[in-house]
Amino acid sequence: MMTAMLHKQVAMNVKAVTDEGQFSGLGSVFGVTDSYGDVVVPGAFKESLAAHAAAGSMPAMLWQHDSGEPIGKYIKAEETEEGLALEGQILIDAGATEKRAHAHIKAGSVSGMSIGYSLPEGGYHWDSEKQVFMLTKIDLWEVSIVTFPANPEAQIQDVKSVLAKGGKP
Repeated sequence: MMTAMLHKQVAMNVKAVTDEGQFSGLGSVFGVTDSYGDVVVPGAFKESLAAHAAAGSMPAMLWQHDSGEPIGKYIKAEETEEGLALEGQILIDAGATEKRAHAHIKAGSVSGMSIGYSLPEGGYHWDSEKQVFMLTKIDLWEVSIVTFPANPEAQIQDVKSVLAKGGKP
């Protein structure tokens, strides 16, 4: 059984960044061979997300996979037809790291998201025809904002503003 935390990175494309730091996007895309030779299949996050829901928790939001650098919180995490859909909030006022992360996302100098996970026994198999590992069950620990993406198809899709909620700037 694999218990070490692994990482899988994906690209993000920020359309807008506001002072509030809210965003939504895909932390993982199904059916895409990444640079590690792995493919995440639909249903891979189902049990892990159910366990988080039962515990009243969410995967951690980290900066560059540093467990000492949480930068916000995820408000929603679910599987869609495309992949792992997330809604989150960067806690900009919490400190320097959060402000730096927000500034890099806004400037476009940070271009990736990456999942931190483990694979339980039976959570993957080798597809000899495609020459890839098929990841069928992922224990999701965290989703980080990172510099270097491995999968260009998963993206932050939107950064929400107070205006969208009827508030004032």
